[in-house]
Amino acid sequence: MIGRKTEQALLKKALESSESEFVMIYGRRRVGKTYLVREFFHNDFVFSCTGIAKGTRQEQLINFYSELSRKVPHKTLPLPANWMEAFELLRTVVEEADDNRKIIFLDEVPWMYTQKSDYLKALEHFWNGWASSQRNIILIICGSAASWMVKKMIRDKDGFHNRITIPIKLTPFTLAETRDYLVSKKISWDLKTISECYMILGGIPYYLNLLERGMSLSQNIDRLFFAETALLGSEFENLYASLFKDSRDYIKIVEILSKKKMGFTRDEVVKKGKFKDGGNISEKLEDLEECGFIRKYPAKGQIANLYQLSDFYTLFYFTFIKKGAFRDEDFWMHMQGSHAYETWGGLSFERLCFSHLQQIKQALGVSGISTKAYAYYGKGYQIDMILERADRNVNVFEIKYCDGPFSISAAYAERLNERKRFVSSTFKNKISCSTIMITVDGVKANEYAAAALQRELLLKDLFL
Repeated sequence: MIGRKTEQALLKKALESSESEFVMIYGRRRVGKTYLVREFFHNDFVFSCTGIAKGTRQEQLINFYSELSRKVPHKTLPLPANWMEAFELLRTVVEEADDNRKIIFLDEVPWMYTQKSDYLKALEHFWNGWASSQRNIILIICGSAASWMVKKMIRDKDGFHNRITIPIKLTPFTLAETRDYLVSKKISWDLKTISECYMILGGIPYYLNLLERGMSLSQNIDRLFFAETALLGSEFENLYASLFKDSRDYIKIVEILSKKKMGFTRDEVVKKGKFKDGGNISEKLEDLEECGFIRKYPAKGQIANLYQLSDFYTLFYFTFIKKGAFRDEDFWMHMQGSHAYETWGGLSFERLCFSHLQQIKQALGVSGISTKAYAYYGKGYQIDMILERADRNVNVFEIKYCDGPFSISAAYAERLNERKRFVSSTFKNKISCSTIMITVDGVKANEYAAAALQRELLLKDLFL
């Protein structure tokens, strides 16, 4: 298994525990939740069941019942009339199993839950009334609707309050994990190609698994998104529809956020989307944030928090796929080196750096220091990233995505120094302010670079 070391350690803890454990794994669709569970436990479950997308209450119950019947083929189980009866049958099946550690895997739980059903009440009663006291049960629930999982389970004030013993939020692969995954598929690309792949597919294992060895990245992207029979031709609609019951408002929000690099405040989203103020927009923004599609951050120079589109695939979709609906089968091949490609590359590379903040801190040798990272927009300045550190230092980052070493001119150096002076005056309590440039291949050595930069990081540092 590539990566997932922290998550595997938590599952190992559940396996070796002397108590019953309630494990909740959540994360966006295609991120590998089911694969993680099935691979780690080698499909060795006393019971497993996956919810049916858009299934009715009766369809979910019949599906659950069918899986139970397969576990005890020597018995004829009564068809449950409701979820309380279904979970009572599950208890009977689990009690009959002779496994030392009895693992129950319920996948896509949000799909099993239907309006006005007693599913959550029955699940809560199954755990609190029986399973938690058995000492040898591992109950694992999974769901792609991350916001639903958090609201209904972790933040529940009633039956599920403090009942989840091991919560796991599964996130996309890092750049290093993406590289390792591609190597396991015998795909050998340089770091810039891997980073471009990440800036399109976002480190999502399912998407990466569709890449073909022996084809260039451009050929793969054209095959997956722009060919007449593109494998991921309808992925965008399916992705959002599978996560949100009424996906139209969610799609409208991410489309709005795709139009501005820094993002928008909540009020700006309401205005641009012509939403009714208070029309659950805060909740929808929270849902999108929990699923990893957007991020909320405080930006210096702004009064209110900003919401920024952070999902790489969604940004790629609105920048190229939606606009390229005419289906040029060599679309991505033709885009290489174009102005649109360069603009997208610069924007996505900035997001790549923000999503690999831990790797940047590691490269700087400040992993153990508490930090705040944000962009700055205001008073005539736009700064890609500011890292405010608890050791009273502040780093000002300039991020450039280009081929070959970046050359700093006298005018560019003066602009960098002016930004540094501005940040120094803004953070008067800091003892040091330094300018750091992040590039793909480094900065060309000259007198201006030496005068303007205190440190430089390369693309390879994001692969730590």
